[in-house]
Amino acid sequence: MAVAQRSSDNPAAAGFDVAGSDARAVQIADQVMAAMGGRKAWDNVHYLAWTFFGNRRLIWDKWTGNVRIDNLKNDQTVVLNVNNEQGRVFRNGKEETGPDSVAKYVKQARAAWINDSYWLVMPYKLKDSGVTLKYLGEEAAQDGKPADVIQLTFKGVGVTPENKYKVWVDKTSHLVSQWAYFPKYTDEAPRFTLPWTDYKKYGGILLSGKRGDRELTDIMVFTGLPGEVFTDFKRPDLSRFPLAK
Repeated sequence: MAVAQRSSDNPAAAGFDVAGSDARAVQIADQVMAAMGGRKAWDNVHYLAWTFFGNRRLIWDKWTGNVRIDNLKNDQTVVLNVNNEQGRVFRNGKEETGPDSVAKYVKQARAAWINDSYWLVMPYKLKDSGVTLKYLGEEAAQDGKPADVIQLTFKGVGVTPENKYKVWVDKTSHLVSQWAYFPKYTDEAPRFTLPWTDYKKYGGILLSGKRGDRELTDIMVFTGLPGEVFTDFKRPDLSRFPLAK
């Protein structure tokens, strides 16, 4: 069984709704962080790469906010910084130079990163800015195993702050075992409910790639990558670089 992580070991982000969140839900969020490798290990992660549902390949410098998104269905590549929303765009064989066009594709890429990274690292973001956590009680997940269920709602953050999630946390492993997505927090029925399975260790952290019939693939964690990964439109061969241990 994972060692419980104290809230003092896993401080909430500025803007986390402490007053509106349940103490039990916050405690479960801290247990999840501990089970996933701990806050220190998560903070030490520098570079993450993954492929989202076979459509997009993302490389994220978590420390600087630099992101590269290669569309695997065509030749479109966007390199941007998700913090300042500045970036460059390559599509149809050349770099886009029109300011309106660049702004449009950079905005789309940032929204894709917000979505795609949440599918990968949501368990590390339970105490993010704008999040309110509520404890909904115990309920078996689809795999039949008992779980604690917490609800996430959002206040003025992200591109879809009206969303709601239910998250099942396995009572033995303290890992997220399932989630349900509600487009609006007033919705009673979810748009989908999917399992989180196939956890593997990447450096000092755990990540899960399987979401039922959907999958995040080619997950990699690096301690170092050359700067041109985030500046050169030529698609990098990440197999040349050592993985985090």
